[in-house]
Amino acid sequence: MELKIEKIDWLFLLMCLLVGVVAEEAFFMYQIGISYFVFIVLFYALFFYRFRSFSFSHQRLGYLILIAIWLLAIGYYLYDSILFYTLNILVIPTLVIFHLALITSPKKMEWSKLSFIFYMILRLIAGVRYSAIFTKYIGRLFKPSRNKKQYDVWKKILIGIIISVPFLFIILNLLMSADAQFARLLSNIPNFINIRVDYIFRLVVILIYTFGFFGFMQVLLQKNTSILEKKDSPQPFGVDGIISLTMLLLLDLVYVLFVAVQFKYFFSGTLNEGFTYAEYARRGFFELLFVTLINLTVITTVIQLTKKVQGYLKKAIRMALTVLVFSSGVLLISAFMRMTMYEDAYGFTFTRVLVHSFMIFLMVILAYTFAKIWIEKLSLFHFYFIVSLLYYAGMNIVNFDKFVVERNIDRFETTGKIDINYLNNLSATGVLGLIELYEKNPDVPGLAELLKDRQANKEYLTSESWQSHNLTRHKLYLKLGELDL
Repeated sequence: MELKIEKIDWLFLLMCLLVGVVAEEAFFMYQIGISYFVFIVLFYALFFYRFRSFSFSHQRLGYLILIAIWLLAIGYYLYDSILFYTLNILVIPTLVIFHLALITSPKKMEWSKLSFIFYMILRLIAGVRYSAIFTKYIGRLFKPSRNKKQYDVWKKILIGIIISVPFLFIILNLLMSADAQFARLLSNIPNFINIRVDYIFRLVVILIYTFGFFGFMQVLLQKNTSILEKKDSPQPFGVDGIISLTMLLLLDLVYVLFVAVQFKYFFSGTLNEGFTYAEYARRGFFELLFVTLINLTVITTVIQLTKKVQGYLKKAIRMALTVLVFSSGVLLISAFMRMTMYEDAYGFTFTRVLVHSFMIFLMVILAYTFAKIWIEKLSLFHFYFIVSLLYYAGMNIVNFDKFVVERNIDRFETTGKIDINYLNNLSATGVLGLIELYEKNPDVPGLAELLKDRQANKEYLTSESWQSHNLTRHKLYLKLGELDL
């Protein structure tokens, strides 16, 4: 790779360095809060400045992913969910890389095929390679052959320092013995060195970010047309229609018998003898997993691998797939009802609400898959990706913790039952809910003592660093300060 570095590239490198400093401050110094959103704003300002005259592709999907990225980033400031805090450390960078590769890719490239994943990985590798070559290029600028006089000067300075070391050692020891204040001053040098070691580590992180941003974006500027689908590419693998139909009929037979025998068990709303609520809901959830991992996999695989089948055999396969989809829907509804019974008995938790939302998501997936069975021109992967992105972004921006708190308080008002310890450990939103509950019902057993303990340790909710500022934790800090116990 032969580099042609112009003035705009040096300016862009300087801007990458500034964003690299912000990245190190945002992610390595303190707990992530509003810092993630600040970084995303600056990062995309840098990107759109560098690509201001670039002709982007796949713009509609690109805008959707961009909005999702910004929503996920602002979630670090708005909410206090441990699950999404952890997941988004990986999800957001992955979406950013996918987004940049997508909108800078050739317009003819199909993003929904496996080849695009290889394209994205190759772009990343090329970015690393570009940064390495650029580093060597910078090194060549300071070669002794080009700057002989400067090299000789630095060489003589280094020799002078080496010769001075033994004299300095003796003189410093004598001066330290003669003056205690001077000795104390020199004794602080190790602490100074320790700080500098920490600075060196931070500098390394900043440089990694800087050259990572610089190399990746410089490579994306160069449209690579070599990784495109060729017209003479091999035909997709297919499966014989009779084999597929036989397998589907056997699966359908199992599901139809299973649903028919246990139909009353599914929808009676009562427990069979020998089952607890926990066992009932847990068995329903594993049935849900079975549906997602087996049925959807089978359905999508058969759809993709039987495209060449025609005639009555094609119609028979479609009918068999339809039965499989509806059987999966019955199992999902059953699992949904089981989880509802479990929540009525034991209350709402983040996990239970999350499972409920996931079931609704799967019902949407199944409905579209059913449409795909009969309408061949629909694209499964396009829909799966977009709906999954919307679902995940929606889960982040909708305050699940607040929903859980509100449902548990409503349940307390009707049944008098509530798990205050769970809400206390849920998040800052959970503690805010307990404060609301205390203001309405101060006689709840153990609630006053729990809030007193929270009030005594409220300082951990605040931080002097701007990076960790979080709206929900700040609101809880103020509420605890105002609470009269």
